[in-house]
Amino acid sequence: MSDWQPGAGPAMMRARAALYQQIRRFFAERDYLEIDPPLLGRAGTTDPAIESFLACAGEESFSLQTSPEFFMKRLLAAGSGPIFALCKVFRQEEQGRFHNPEFTLLEWYRPGFDDQQLMTEVGDLLAFLLDAPVSRLSYREVFEAQLGLDPHRAGLADLQACAHRHIDLRIEDDNRDLWLDLLFSHLIQPRLDESITLIYDYPASQAALARVCADASGQQVARRFEAFYKGVELANGYWELTDAVEQGQRFARDNDRRRERGQNAVKADQHLLAALASGLPDCAGVALGVDRLLMLQTGASHLDQVIDFSWARI
Repeated sequence: MSDWQPGAGPAMMRARAALYQQIRRFFAERDYLEIDPPLLGRAGTTDPAIESFLACAGEESFSLQTSPEFFMKRLLAAGSGPIFALCKVFRQEEQGRFHNPEFTLLEWYRPGFDDQQLMTEVGDLLAFLLDAPVSRLSYREVFEAQLGLDPHRAGLADLQACAHRHIDLRIEDDNRDLWLDLLFSHLIQPRLDESITLIYDYPASQAALARVCADASGQQVARRFEAFYKGVELANGYWELTDAVEQGQRFARDNDRRRERGQNAVKADQHLLAALASGLPDCAGVALGVDRLLMLQTGASHLDQVIDFSWARI
């Protein structure tokens, strides 16, 4: 096929249009308001695992948004009520079967929900779109079932030993979260293929923008969850942090880690911090990768088959 042509053919374009209609119908029936967030912002994400594209206008630099989250939280603080966005986002990341630097994201927030309540809604949406059963497991439960390890209490040496037994690795690092991520991505995630699986109560060190609370055993955990199907990560959700001071401290810690890793620090979003300080309502939110969802819904094997013009074609 000549590279002027789109990767997605007419049948796939119709499938995408139908998926958008299904998504919008789902949220309309639940009284969500669709919003249209900006694609450019004066602040990007501080997350060391994510890099923003920059765009210049005169002497000012803007970030192409990696998520509409910060704008959506400002709307929530202004009294929007339940909202969702179906939009393009941009991340400097590798290209491949499941990655494209420009992709379509579905993100939504429900005031009054916690992570467990939002998981139910995520499960309802995915079961409707993928016609598959839904199951829930805590991060601890899935580690204990698959690897015989308690991920919250296992020592660094135990995590490293388990990884070296099962994965061909040539790295030395004392970052505990790195080893947890390696174990999860290489040994656990590929086995999450029997149902739509929702994993919740991640380690507190992986909280990102989620609250940290004690679980039933007294262990401090991040009140966040992820959704997987056929070994593919689809969604990442939080019971949202609403404390402006704590959020500012997390932004600062992110930038400390960025400097340690040789990355540029990123200006913290002061508008978001002001919105939190003004009173973000108690809420839960989630972001879901629509292109991956379309892959799973249609049986496609590569993002290039479901995106009209993937990175290699623009």
